[in-house]
Amino acid sequence: MKGFRSITCLVVLFTLMLSFGCEKKDGVLFYESNRKGTADAPVKVVPKDILATQQAFTSLVKQVTPSVVNISTITKKKLVQPLFQFSPFFHDFSDGNQPRYRRDASLGSGFIINRDGYILTNDHVVRDAETIKVKLSNDTVYTGKVVGSDPKTDIAVIKIDSKEPLPVAVLGDSSKLQVGQWAIAIGNPFGLDRTVTVGVVSATGRSNMGIEAYEDFIQTDASINPGNSGGPLLNIYGEVIGINSAIVATGQGIGFAIPINMAKHVVEQLISKGSVSRGWLGVSIQPVTDDIAASFGLKKAAGALVNEVVTGSPAAKAGIKQGDIIVAVDGIEIKEVSQLQRLVGDLSVGKRVEVKVFRDGKDVKLPLVIGKAESAASKQEKPEEPQPATWLGMSVTELPREMRTKGLSGVIVSEVDPEGVAAEAGLQQGDIIVSINRKNVGNLAEYSMIVAESERKGSVVLLVRRGNASIYFVLNTR
Repeated sequence: MKGFRSITCLVVLFTLMLSFGCEKKDGVLFYESNRKGTADAPVKVVPKDILATQQAFTSLVKQVTPSVVNISTITKKKLVQPLFQFSPFFHDFSDGNQPRYRRDASLGSGFIINRDGYILTNDHVVRDAETIKVKLSNDTVYTGKVVGSDPKTDIAVIKIDSKEPLPVAVLGDSSKLQVGQWAIAIGNPFGLDRTVTVGVVSATGRSNMGIEAYEDFIQTDASINPGNSGGPLLNIYGEVIGINSAIVATGQGIGFAIPINMAKHVVEQLISKGSVSRGWLGVSIQPVTDDIAASFGLKKAAGALVNEVVTGSPAAKAGIKQGDIIVAVDGIEIKEVSQLQRLVGDLSVGKRVEVKVFRDGKDVKLPLVIGKAESAASKQEKPEEPQPATWLGMSVTELPREMRTKGLSGVIVSEVDPEGVAAEAGLQQGDIIVSINRKNVGNLAEYSMIVAESERKGSVVLLVRRGNASIYFVLNTR
């Protein structure tokens, strides 16, 4: 009986506890904003500019996303045969003498640029593709074919045949970009269909990244990940300002896009003839450092120093000389080597332009006809060594007779002190010193005489022949 009473008391106590707890609650499962429910929003007044920005992004995405496509490819790659492929044990791997192949699948992005079904993407997205499948925003899938590609800029054009009207992207003007502007990237990162990321233009004119031959990247912190490649980078008007192309794997928020203005010139040629022809001057150039600028009498380190002119090239016919500093082409000021390369590459073959060079302390204007890019490298033998004359931590000797018979002149560096001025400047054993302070060195006697004159100056400029290249070096003589 006592046990029964104890149990009854416990049940009553538990019931009272439940009742007490229920009285503390309001019986609501969750709270819904009074914009359509029963509770106030945490923030009652949102600034109008924030609402307008949000509306701008949503409207932009709604308008542009239909022109963005997903690209999937199958690439056929040859497998490397095992070392012991002729052993019966490895017969299954080698399959006799027949090569084995592997098929790799990859994903990328692109965007439709006209009603005929032409699509702009990256070259690396479709390079060596055996099959290309293009999926539109309405989930329709088409077979794509490569119209043309340009590995030097990482740009490719593919085409689909569609009977239905196609939505197209509108191309903007990347030359008007300013750092800090909004940037919106749309693509297919990691296979996640039509992902939108927002950031700003972090920088423009990024070059010397070692990604492509012709570089003028837009840097952005709008997230770009594998699969975004080939997708559009947009401004707030929904205009395409770049093609998402590369990321810094070790950095957060560092992505690169190819400026759309660079792409326009390439696309025209790819669609019309399937390849790209680039302009050519026929010079070998190097950057103008502060030391070189001071030695040549240039006010600031800018332009591109000509260290070699190809015989018979447009530059040679125009009168450009070794030692000239190219400071402007076609009215555009040259700030660095990579800019000159891009500018000349974009010029039409046969176009007449004016090249301004800095020579002997003054500007010289030369008319030039742009040629077609081509390789004009010539092979030369490496020099041998005889008796040295030492200066600035390097020893030089006369050129061997067989080298002189090939038209070479100067003296050859036979030895370089690792801790000397010459080594610090970058000279190497085997270099041929062609001129000092723009005075030609014909032999060891002339070299010694010019060296004696140069000792009184604070620095000297050496023109050096190394293999097939000519390079200028500035050495401090004090």
